Amino acid sequence: MGDEKKDKKVETGKKVPIAGKRNILITSALPYVNNVPHLGNIIGSVLSADVFARYCRLRSYNVIYICGTDEYGTTTETKALEENCTPKQICDNFDEFGRTSTPQQTDICQSIFKKLMENNWLSENMIQQLYCDTCDRFLADRFVEGTCPFPTCNYDSARGDQCEKCGELLNTTELKDPRCKVCRKTPQIRDTNHLFLELPLLKDKLEVYINDMSVAGSWSQNAIQATHGWLKGGLKPRCITRDLKWGVPVPHEKFKDKVFYVWFDAPIGYVSITACYTPDWEKWWKNPENVELYQFMGKDNVPFHTVMFPSALLGTGENWTLMKSISVTEYLNYEAGKFSKSKGIGVFGNDVKDTNIPSEVWRYYLLTNRPEVSDTLFTWADLQAKLNTELLNNLGNFINRVLSFIAKPPGLGYGSVIPDAPGVESNLLTKTLSEKIGNYVEQYVEAMEKVKLKQALKIAMSISSEGNAYLQESQFWKLYKQDQASCSLVVRTSVGLVYLLTCLLEPFMPSFSIKVLKQLNLPPEKISLCDETGDLDRAKKPWESLPAGHKIGTPEPLFKELKDEDVEFFREKFAGSQADRDVKDRSRKEITEQLGKTKLT
Repeated sequence: MGDEKKDKKVETGKKVPIAGKRNILITSALPYVNNVPHLGNIIGSVLSADVFARYCRLRSYNVIYICGTDEYGTTTETKALEENCTPKQICDNFDEFGRTSTPQQTDICQSIFKKLMENNWLSENMIQQLYCDTCDRFLADRFVEGTCPFPTCNYDSARGDQCEKCGELLNTTELKDPRCKVCRKTPQIRDTNHLFLELPLLKDKLEVYINDMSVAGSWSQNAIQATHGWLKGGLKPRCITRDLKWGVPVPHEKFKDKVFYVWFDAPIGYVSITACYTPDWEKWWKNPENVELYQFMGKDNVPFHTVMFPSALLGTGENWTLMKSISVTEYLNYEAGKFSKSKGIGVFGNDVKDTNIPSEVWRYYLLTNRPEVSDTLFTWADLQAKLNTELLNNLGNFINRVLSFIAKPPGLGYGSVIPDAPGVESNLLTKTLSEKIGNYVEQYVEAMEKVKLKQALKIAMSISSEGNAYLQESQFWKLYKQDQASCSLVVRTSVGLVYLLTCLLEPFMPSFSIKVLKQLNLPPEKISLCDETGDLDRAKKPWESLPAGHKIGTPEPLFKELKDEDVEFFREKFAGSQADRDVKDRSRKEITEQLGKTKLT
C-alpha cells in the first residue's frame, strides 16, 4: 500500500499533452555513452535543442525535452573489451538522464519489431562477416582494423567501417590484412544470416511523409538535401540485426543469439526514455494530431531520422507521432583542422570547465558560430573578439550603465528605485525606439519558431545595440540635471530593455539571465516573453515591463575581458597530446605560484 502511494507521488507533475495548447516534444541525438563530446558535437544536438526547449517554455508552450545516452552497439562493447569490464559498467558512469539499456527500451523495440514482422516488412538474407576463432565471435566493423583497400591510401589502421585517413566508407571484408582489435589475430570470412527492413517496399509511404512534413516543418536545407540524396540513390533493404552480445535481443527463435543493430534500436531510445519519464508516453508518441516533434542533430545523423526511423514507425501501421521539424548542423572545425580526441586537438566537454571561462560565454560563442548552412571554424581569437566586443562592450556595457545609474544615491541617480515615467507617447525618441524593438521581437519570434537560432541570437543582440544608441542619443546624464521627467522616462524604458534582453537571451545564456535577474531584484520565475494568453505586446512596451517604485539589486560587471596572453595559452594547450596539456598546465601553475611569491617579497 505504501509503495502504491509512493508511485503516485513520483508521477505527480509529469507532463502530458494538454488540449488547446501547443504540445512540443523535443529530442537531441543520443551521444555514445563512452565518448566525450567535443564542441562540435555539443552545438549540433544537445545545446541547440536546449535553446529551443527554453524558448518554448518562455512562450508557455507545453514542452518536454528528451535526451540520454546511446549505450548499445559496437562502440560501447569495444570499449568494454578494451578496458576489461562489462558494457553496463561503462554505462553506469552516466545516470543524469535517459539511457537505452532499460526494460522500456527492450519492450518498445521488440514491440515495433513484431509489428514489422506481422506486416511483412522484414526479410532474411545471408551476408559475409569476419569471424575470430580466438575470440569465438563474429566481428562487427568496430572490432576490426586493417589496411585500407584503396590503392591511393593504403592506411594500415583503417577501421572496419571507415578509413580515418582517406574518409572512404568500408565493409570489414574489404580490408586487406584484417586484424581482430581484441586479440590481434587474423579473422576468417563466414556466412551469417540476418534480418533486413525492406525500405524499398516502404518507399511510397515514406515519400508522402517526407514531402508533406519537410514543408510543414520547415526542415533545414541540409536535411532536405541529405534525405533526397538517399531517395534518389535508391533505397535498399537495411540490416537491422548484429552478431553481438550487448544490445536488445531479437525476439525470434531463429535469431535469438543476435541483437538489434544500433541504427534500428537507438532512435527508439527517444520513445523509451519518454516511457521512463512517464507511463503515459503514448500520449506523446502516438498522438500526431496534438503533438509536434522537433529533432536536433549533426548532419551525419540525418538519414537515420528522416528515412530509417520513420520507415520503421510507418511500417508498424500504428498512429505514431512522426518528426515535424528537423534542425541539422554542419561541422564545427577547430583552428586549422579537425577536433581529435586521440591527438588531444580541440576543446572537449570535459575541458570547458577547466578554462574558467563562464558557461554563458561558451554558449554564446558556439551559438553565434552555429554551422547552420556550412561548416564553421572555432578559433580562440574569434572567441576573444566576440567576448570582448559583443558581450563585454555591447551587452554588458548597456546593462551596467543603466543599472549603475539607477543605483546611484538621490541627487546623482535614483537610489536603486525605478522611477515613474508618464508621457511616453509624446516622446519621439522613445516612441521610435519602441517601434524598432517591436519589429525586433517579431523577427526574433519568427526566427525561433523556424529554429533559426543563430539569426534569433543576432536579433536579440541588436536590441542591446539599440539600447546603447538610445542612451547616447538621449544624453540621460545631462537630462538628469536639466529635465528629470524626460530622464526618468529614458531610464525606465532602458531598464525595461534590460529585462527584455534578460528574457530574450535566457534560452541562449541562462546563467547570464540569472545574474541579471538578481541585479534587477527579480525571482527566476519572472522570466517570460508573453502573458498568460501568449500575447507578446508587453515585450514591445519596455517602459511597462517593471513597475515604478521597484527597488533593484546591486549592479556588478557581467563579463570579464579575455586577454591576449590567455588566448595564446589556450591555443597552445589544446593543440597537442594530453601529456603536452598536463605539462603546460603544470608550467602555468608554477609561473603563477612564482609570481605570487615575487609579489609577497
